Amino acid sequence: MLWKAILCRSCARRLPREVLWRVALGARHASSSTLGVERIRNIGISAHIDSGKTTLTERVLFYTGRISAMHEVRGKDNVGATMDSMELERQRGITIQSAATYTTWKDTNINIIDTPGHVDFTIEVERALRVLDGAVLVLCAVGGVQSQTLTVNRQMNRYNVPRIAFINKLDRLGANPDRVLQQMRAKLHQNAAMIHVPIGLEAHHKGVVDIVRNRAVYFSGEFGTEVTEGDVPTNLVDLVSKRRKELIEQLAEVDDGLAEIFLSDQEPTVQDIMAAIHRSVVARKFTPVLLGSALKNKGVQLMLDAVLNYLPKPSEVENFAIDNTNGGEQVPLNSARDGSQPCVALSFKLEAGRFGQLTYIRMYQGSLKRGDTLSNTRTGKKVKVSRLVQMHANKMEARFLF
Repeated sequence: MLWKAILCRSCARRLPREVLWRVALGARHASSSTLGVERIRNIGISAHIDSGKTTLTERVLFYTGRISAMHEVRGKDNVGATMDSMELERQRGITIQSAATYTTWKDTNINIIDTPGHVDFTIEVERALRVLDGAVLVLCAVGGVQSQTLTVNRQMNRYNVPRIAFINKLDRLGANPDRVLQQMRAKLHQNAAMIHVPIGLEAHHKGVVDIVRNRAVYFSGEFGTEVTEGDVPTNLVDLVSKRRKELIEQLAEVDDGLAEIFLSDQEPTVQDIMAAIHRSVVARKFTPVLLGSALKNKGVQLMLDAVLNYLPKPSEVENFAIDNTNGGEQVPLNSARDGSQPCVALSFKLEAGRFGQLTYIRMYQGSLKRGDTLSNTRTGKKVKVSRLVQMHANKMEARFLF
């Protein structure tokens, strides 16, 4: 459900019961937000160091209108990327701590955690992945599957996180997305297939062909904000047809609905393929691979569309709590945001900073508002919620959406 901090969000799936919180005194509150769970996505962006996670997040925030100007990771303009708020992060050009933010794309609220890629800070990735409904795995078109990519992939598997993949940096010399796809299959053991074909590589990268819709997509303008569509270039028609056939075959192997269409020798519609990808991603049987270059402002809008179309809604993820009053029985949680159920949430990160101690939590059931009393199921202590805010990197923003 919704990230909020001082109390943000976290995941009760397969997590220790001692960090579960429950509203005491049987409090129930109707949610003041009209945003249903079908219009919420809780995602993380993870990858090996220098694959372009933070640059991608910066573009996401810009294209969704969350920020008015894009800045680069190393802070050469003395500003730096939004999600790298620490001075050391801007000096070194790396992400050290995970940062949470939220934005809106096509009337859907997307809550994002940008995670570090360096092995020394992998615990930040671990605690973030525990609370995600879905994730974007970013890979470098030159470096491919690297050491920390393997670690992040294992962490996603450990917490059963559905994912889409984004092969970044197609503008770099030596970019080879086909080789990266083969590495994903061989090293990550992913049932993966491209849903994009690049229109040019390296200095000639102009855009991508959307295989599902069979349309060429170009990104122009100073910041890539002008998105235009056209027919597939003639020199790519055969390759697109081959890749589309490969995509349908791999989906048919894991999705019964598309398999029935495939075996009937019928041509699946765009809606059939999109629905099959969504079902397969949610079931963690398939990983669609998208292409682009975040630094050159290409492909990010299509990645946002894929987040909405293919990654799960909170209601499509099964979460369980431990009922300590009933012998430790596992209880399925109801993600409906109507306030009819007792509040169940999980704290996943404590942060001591200029605002004092912040506790990030994930809401799984029920609702929460300022003044409610929570019970820590590990210690039995009751805690009054003095303030609720949303975090935008290192900025605290008061919200009353519960």
